[in-house]
Amino acid sequence: MPANCFVEAGMAATGSVTKGIASAESTPSSDRDLDWAVVQKVQMGHVGAFDQLVQKYREPIFSIIYNLTGNREDASDLTQDTFIKAFQAIARFKGKSSFYTWIYRIAVNTTMTFLKKSRRRRFINYENINEEVSGSEIVERLTAKSRTEKGVLIQELQEKLNDSLQKLSPKHRTVVVLHEIEGLGHAEIAEITKTSVGTVRSRLHYAKQQLQTYLQDYLV
Repeated sequence: MPANCFVEAGMAATGSVTKGIASAESTPSSDRDLDWAVVQKVQMGHVGAFDQLVQKYREPIFSIIYNLTGNREDASDLTQDTFIKAFQAIARFKGKSSFYTWIYRIAVNTTMTFLKKSRRRRFINYENINEEVSGSEIVERLTAKSRTEKGVLIQELQEKLNDSLQKLSPKHRTVVVLHEIEGLGHAEIAEITKTSVGTVRSRLHYAKQQLQTYLQDYLV
């Protein structure tokens, strides 16, 4: 299947980096069933049906990868790689887990491999810097439960949080992105990263502590 059928060039111009799909707790079981039905079509040889999954998950996959890499061009390429790998491996998907956690795992693993190979400094490119936001406010609002509040935060963090996120190790950055930005639950992240819920909680706690340390110069 041609690679360019997976990712349209316009995706690189996506304005928001906080888009994600609903968590498993809020996703109807019928939605999982619909995904599984499409997967089965692909497995039976109807390869064109795979485009339905691409259309559905392209933006959230791009969002996760962009937040992990901080680079739109890389995120676009890695998103394409993710769907290519998913298509190549879809015959082995048995439906024991939801399709989105399966493809999220592919996206995260693909990005982790890329980050290990690429040691260059990465930046999250946000606009409209708000110099009045203190470090304490950043940390407090980063851990807020309101998804709307997190969306506003992403607009304000800019360079202050940019460096701090990129200082985190890939595994710690992953749990922050998946939980605090994408809004996924601990169990979902554990499934995606193939770790325990306890490990996810531990990494998230450590990551937040590290962010506080990195942002201490901004505390008021």
